[in-house]
Formats: sequence, C-alpha cells, structure tokens
Amino acid sequence: MNRRKKIKQLLQAHAKKASAKLAPASKSKYISKADRLKLAAEAEQPCAENSAQ
Repeated sequence: MNRRKKIKQLLQAHAKKASAKLAPASKSKYISKADRLKLAAEAEQPCAENSAQ
C-alpha cells in the first residue's frame, strides 16, 4: 500500500469515527438494576396513595 493511500485511509477512518460520535445515539443509556427497582418503587407509591384516598 503506498503512502498516500495509507494516509487517506487513516483520515477517512478518523472522519468516520468523528461523524459517528456526532450522530444521535440509537441505544438508550444503561440503567442499573438497582436504579430500575427504585424507579419501579417510586411509580408504585403514587398509585397506592391515590387508591387509599
């Protein structure tokens, strides 16, 4: 592989990575199991309070 082609390939790879970082994430952020349990408990509390009244 000649020098120009190698440099061009490296620059294209860097540009591709940079544009991928700027693109919106397709995956949602990871939420730990403990946090999911806390959120579920918080969601259940208002429902229980409403039914008690």
